[in-house]
Amino acid sequence: VSDALLDYLQAILQYTRQSAHFNAGLSPRAGLSLKQCAQAWAMLAGRDHVIPEDIQAILPSVAGHRLVSNNTLTSNADNIAQLLKAVAV
Repeated sequence: VSDALLDYLQAILQYTRQSAHFNAGLSPRAGLSLKQCAQAWAMLAGRDHVIPEDIQAILPSVAGHRLVSNNTLTSNADNIAQLLKAVAV
């Protein structure tokens, strides 16, 4: 996992903590889980390195249940989609 990719992952965690979309953001432990699952996803794809698309692919499954939405009318899937648009790669 490159330093740039770790910065991207950290930006995702920070966004969830500061965004008005979530009551509770992702913890450091959630970040570790995201990194490990992205590594496994990359390995299954036959790569020895992680790319941003790996994190984007596993984020809903790994972190979706950890995020608490502020708005009961908005689904977590919508909030995660907004998160991925808001955080630059």
